[in-house]
Amino acid sequence: MRYKTVIFDMDGTVLNTLEDLLTSLNLTLDQYGLPRRNLDQMRHFVGNGMRAQIERGAGEGTPPGLIDEMLPVFVRNYQIHGAEKTRPYEGVPALIANLRAAGCRTAVVSNKNDAAVKRLAETYFPGLFDVSVGERPGIRRKPAPDSVNEVLGLLGVSREEAVYVGDSEVDVATAKNAGLDLIAVGWGFRTEEELRAEGVERVFHTAPEVEAFLLES
Repeated sequence: MRYKTVIFDMDGTVLNTLEDLLTSLNLTLDQYGLPRRNLDQMRHFVGNGMRAQIERGAGEGTPPGLIDEMLPVFVRNYQIHGAEKTRPYEGVPALIANLRAAGCRTAVVSNKNDAAVKRLAETYFPGLFDVSVGERPGIRRKPAPDSVNEVLGLLGVSREEAVYVGDSEVDVATAKNAGLDLIAVGWGFRTEEELRAEGVERVFHTAPEVEAFLLES
């Protein structure tokens, strides 16, 4: 195998979290008398962290101070509702388990709150990730390479031995900024057309397709 470590994005890559994120956002918007959003809108709010989701959901022109006030409300709502409809994408748990059986190290790096990342990783993928990290104070979020670099250091793996798997333009930029090869998946929150517009040459549409590529490379 070419790669010794596979680093996954979380939302839209290993977990379909969209409905629970939307529920949490709409409950927050309700509290502040702001219009609710739909799933298609939420799909494009995700990727740059929870604060960005609130900024986009609240709408242009919302005062930064109000966003600051809404953020902990959203976090509390997500703690309550974050695992109601969330599910792994078809074939992804088997993909990760088979990679590990073949000797790969695995990790997840997300712009989601770090505590939520760890909780969801353990809930849906118990024992399947060597490292799981999310957004924390003092660490630049993706597409900055900080968290990916941290994972590489923790696992003692070179950039040439690692590959990043993601579903969005944020992930495309993260892989580039971290100097990693990218596997772009089309089952998440962005379409194949949107990914190709970011310069992606190949989009994978099933977990077995990703597995075959990695194990045969």
